[in-house]
Amino acid sequence: MDIATLIGLLSGSGIVLLAITSGSSLWDFVNLPGLGIVIGGTMGATLIKFRIYSVIKSFGLAFKTTFLERTEDPLALIQQVRELAAVVRKDGILGLESFEVDNEFLKKSINLCVDGHPPEFVEEVLIQEVEQSIDRYEVAEKVFRGIAETAPGLGMLGTLIGLVQMLNNMEDPSTIGPAMAVALLTTFYGAFIAQMVALPLADKLELKAMDEHRNMSLIITSIQSILKGQNPRVLSEVLSAFVHPSERDLVVKRD
Repeated sequence: MDIATLIGLLSGSGIVLLAITSGSSLWDFVNLPGLGIVIGGTMGATLIKFRIYSVIKSFGLAFKTTFLERTEDPLALIQQVRELAAVVRKDGILGLESFEVDNEFLKKSINLCVDGHPPEFVEEVLIQEVEQSIDRYEVAEKVFRGIAETAPGLGMLGTLIGLVQMLNNMEDPSTIGPAMAVALLTTFYGAFIAQMVALPLADKLELKAMDEHRNMSLIITSIQSILKGQNPRVLSEVLSAFVHPSERDLVVKRD
């Protein structure tokens, strides 16, 4: 689980709730019709923009990315790859049959190599896998950026509806204040959904896509080097480009 996401969600929501309860009751900010306009209208607009399959998959991917999956450390991947290279130099490609790895992409790469496919075919399949993976993240990111763009507008629409209803019932001036507050709540809902939920998730998905692309590229480069019979020390030098400059010495020191 990404602890930063949990901390950000709890702290951000907590600050908003603290600000609400410091000067009023929490129930003063509850308006079901307004919430229905914002959530229902935003989802309706999202379904117009995107296929329903893409929307469902995007929500699932966002949940997994935010709360379940952790991005693998490139240093850990490099260590596994060097072990692979050592096995291949000692026992050949078939020695990888019993080699256990957790990374699904690396496991697929090993299986392609063990099956005896030509290096060009292995590279083509792996690159195709990278492109499909990044496409999924890009679609999910677009879905949540679309939600972030739509929710504030639906909030304003709800406010306008509330104002029209208020202006049509101005016989009692004492009801204007409460009615105005209710009308403005939809704007609050739209801004909250956009700024606290949709945009952060879109940015998280973008970051996850970058991390996945880096790790997958690292694996492809590793497999290419292993199939060429490259020396593990040379391989470490090549793979050091995939880690932060401050960590590159760690890659070399582990040889």
